Amino acid sequence: MRRPESPLSSSKQSMLKFIPFIAKTLWRHRSRTILTVSGAAVALFVFCFTGAIQEGMNDLRRRQEAKSSLIVFQANKFCPATSLLPEDYELRIAELPGIREVVPISVLTNNCRASLDVIVFYGLPPKKLKSIRDFKLVNGSWSDFETFQDAAVVGQAVAERRGITVGQSFSMGTENSVEVRVAGIYTAEDPAEEHYIYTHLEMLQRRPGANMDGLVTQLEVLLEPNVDAGEKSREIDSVLMSGPKQTDTRAKGVFQTKSLGDLTQLIDMSQYLGFACVGLVLALVATTTIMSVQDRIKEHAVLQTLGFTSGRVFWLVLSESATLATIGGILGVGAAMLVLKVTRLAVGAEAVVINFAPTLGLAATGCLVAVITGIIAGIVPAWTAARAEIVSALRES
Repeated sequence: MRRPESPLSSSKQSMLKFIPFIAKTLWRHRSRTILTVSGAAVALFVFCFTGAIQEGMNDLRRRQEAKSSLIVFQANKFCPATSLLPEDYELRIAELPGIREVVPISVLTNNCRASLDVIVFYGLPPKKLKSIRDFKLVNGSWSDFETFQDAAVVGQAVAERRGITVGQSFSMGTENSVEVRVAGIYTAEDPAEEHYIYTHLEMLQRRPGANMDGLVTQLEVLLEPNVDAGEKSREIDSVLMSGPKQTDTRAKGVFQTKSLGDLTQLIDMSQYLGFACVGLVLALVATTTIMSVQDRIKEHAVLQTLGFTSGRVFWLVLSESATLATIGGILGVGAAMLVLKVTRLAVGAEAVVINFAPTLGLAATGCLVAVITGIIAGIVPAWTAARAEIVSALRES
């Protein structure tokens, strides 16, 4: 009886040689193949969804860390609806050194709790909007937005999700909500920005039941280059301490992370769901491959009597395992990317929105995970098949 050849000694054998044989084998057991591929696809679909929200959260953090901007908010307040600051704080902050611009903002949202369909209105002076936000209109007129106080520009993600078009009136439908006329639809480099609606500050201040003349929700402060954000935040809070409302000033990224609260922890924990999906693919493909090897013990022995080395048998079984996982991974990743692209999903809390980001990097990671998982799942069954004794295997009924 010849000793089994080490699988590594046959590593130069191209897996392409096994493609016709692998295809016939998988088709011969197509029910098992379809179930395994479907399971792997579902697992990778969920993996991509959890990865997309992680990508969105990381992108939000990176973008805000790169910007030199602060948010001045009322101390010990959480939801924007509860924060009220005097609008004239803008003048006091603008006098401080290192301040490039101060923008008073009124915020209105349909839901302060975590939601997949959050609507956020930002009201601010139209002339300052272009200086603090980087987006361009793809439809509509900027002059209409500046001219009419009831006009609004809507992010493309919101427009697609709600079926909003230019010239249409739009309202959240909540108590004391505001109705605006859509003057334009915009796109932004930051995908999360496309989930907001921008309108005039006075429009939100004077909406029915608001009674907010002279009051704003927050102030966004743009800093000059090389100004320390932490030191300037403390200085602003100190200057405004004598005012009627105490403030809590933070870097914009820190403020948004704090606003998201427990949602941030849930998003961070979602990575464990992604790991569970990888484990599911590993267990599913490994089980299928083991069953396949047990069903084909005599077949592998016959192949060895016909000249197949143990190494080739090893790579044959390993290729089958990798093929199952890869096909399932491609289908699952493709479906996830398509759904995320079409639905433009986002989750928000306290007027801060995180976009589900279907990036190419995420798609590549999902496919790579599928391939690697398929290879790992097939190692033990492939080694078992390669080391099987030919005589004993041929006697198998």
